[in-house]
Order: sequence, then structure tokens, then C-alpha cells
Amino acid sequence: MDGQVISLAINLKTGAMSEHCPPVSARGTSTCYLTIHKHARRMLLVNYWDSTIGTLELLPDGRIGRYLATYDPKGGKPMKARADKHVNHSLNDENAQKERQGNPHSHAIVLEPTTGTIAYVPDLGMDIIRQFLFDEESGNVIPCGEIPSGVKASRRGLGPRYMMFAKDIPTCYVVNELSSQIAVFSFHPDVAIRLAKAWADAPTPEEKTKALAALQQPTLTLVQTVSTVPEDFPFDMNTCGRVTIHPTGDFVITSNRGHDSVSVHRIHRDSTPPGMLTLAGIFHTRGETPRHFQFDKSGQFLLVANQDSGSVAVFAFNVSTGRISYTGNSYSCPSPNFVCVWDGA
Repeated sequence: MDGQVISLAINLKTGAMSEHCPPVSARGTSTCYLTIHKHARRMLLVNYWDSTIGTLELLPDGRIGRYLATYDPKGGKPMKARADKHVNHSLNDENAQKERQGNPHSHAIVLEPTTGTIAYVPDLGMDIIRQFLFDEESGNVIPCGEIPSGVKASRRGLGPRYMMFAKDIPTCYVVNELSSQIAVFSFHPDVAIRLAKAWADAPTPEEKTKALAALQQPTLTLVQTVSTVPEDFPFDMNTCGRVTIHPTGDFVITSNRGHDSVSVHRIHRDSTPPGMLTLAGIFHTRGETPRHFQFDKSGQFLLVANQDSGSVAVFAFNVSTGRISYTGNSYSCPSPNFVCVWDGA
């Protein structure tokens, strides 16, 4: 059954939500990530299970318009595994990795911050980051390179899940779910600009595609890999969940499902290259399987969704050291998957 994208209207006084327009088919299974282009005219999505990438039209009033384009990394080939086969995402042994890496699996879609025209899709199944040129008018994503998501160890998959760009340095952080690692990439804005210009300057669709094919330049270069769990912890007992950058821009935080912790790494803006990481600490989340987490607006509190223990735990975050401490506050919530903090604006 295909996933759906739903637009909701929010009453700013009461917080009540109502359906803003009828649900729109995502034209794929296990829809897992949405990205809105900076001009708010297009929404990009990925369907994890069958790996397809789609673009939807966004109307000025927030309703969802036409389904504009789709791209299938498999080229229409059938999947090798069944979509209804249950996988425990904290289990990461050889059989689980084989099941999850038998096919392409798009897990996110992110636009680079310089031009907003280069899109990246971490492919958990293939251990790569797919690089695309995003054409805003047509909604098409055009392949223009593949970037390994890290350095693969023997018989151990990487499983790129999410990625995030730093705001004030040319650096990108990719969490590799299956290897419990953060891969640090230097971002090359000059290459992104060159690719965008080659596309814009070519007069016809055919010549645009040829121009991209002639370049095929990666905009990301791997510069560092760090572990999110203690080195002596068995990697087959953990998978990573979320990665994000602290509101101050000083730390990268990831969640560990299995080790049941969050790791905090300090960002060194003045390193060579910029954005290298050192460990600030690894902290238990007072629950099982921390799938997602979120900071409050101030960055001083961290809310962690412990999926398998059915709780949301609240921690204080030291913005100077990166260390976290449990506040004693925990709230029951059945299988929490996502945390969004309402800032009252």
C-alpha cells in the first residue's frame, strides 16, 4: 500500500489540527522523509521500501497540488525482499544487514545550502549518497554522481540514514545507521555552483543532461569517521537513529538504538578541514531504542523518544561542555517515533 502525504492546518490559538486538503499518494511504500524547497513551491519525498523519490507541487495556501515527477534508482526492477517482513531495527547481525541491504533504500532527501539545486539521498541499502540536480520547474531529479557514505569494514554495512549540513562552515554530517558511525564530509560549494550553472546554461533538456554527465563531480569529500558507541560495544547490537546539530552549532548529536544512548561530539570550526569532531560524551537515554530526539528553542533541554519503552525522557544540556543530565522528568507515550517542540510562535 502506498504512503500518503497529508497537509494539516494548525489553529495557532488552540494548537488544534484539521485536514487542509485530501491526502495525496506518495506513489511508493514506507514514505519516510519530506523536504520543502526554499521557495516553498515544491516538496521532495522519499519512499524507503521501494527507494523511489518524488516531487509534489505546493500551492500558496499550503495545499498539496500535482505529483510532478518520480525517480526510481532501481530502474523499475522488483525488490529482492518482502516489504511485510518484520525487521528489528536495533538488531544488526549479519542476517539483518543482508535483509536490509539487498536492495536500494532511500532514507532521506536533503538540499545543499548554497544553491538549493543539489539534492542528496542517503541510500541505506547501497552504502552510498546519491547526488542529484533538482530542477525546480519540472520537479525532476537528475542523477549527477554517487558518493560512498564512508569506509566499509569487512562484512559490515554502513547504512547511511540521515545527513545534515552545518550552517556556518562547509561541512556535512552523515549518520551511518548500520556501522554506528558519523561520517564527516567537506562540502564544496564551488562544485555545486558549477553543476547548477551547467544545467541552467544548457538550452535544451538533452544538452542539460549531457552537461551534467560531462561533469559528474562529487560535491562532498569524506574527511573523518567517528563512532557513536564505545569501541568495545558489539556493532551487531546497535543501529543509529537520528543525527542533528545543536542550535548553537557547536555539537553533533546522534541516537543509538541498542546501546540506548545519545552521543555528543564537539564541532571544531577552526580545524583543518573545518568541522572535525571530538567526543564530548555518550549518555544513557533512560529508556529503550531512542529513535528520535529534539532540542527546545534555547538548546538547553533535550527530549528523547524511547520507542520500545514507550517514554519521552527530558534531559538538561550543558551548552558549554555538551554533557547531558537527566531532569527526572519522563512521560509515557506509546511507541514514540518523533518529537517536535512547539515554540509558541
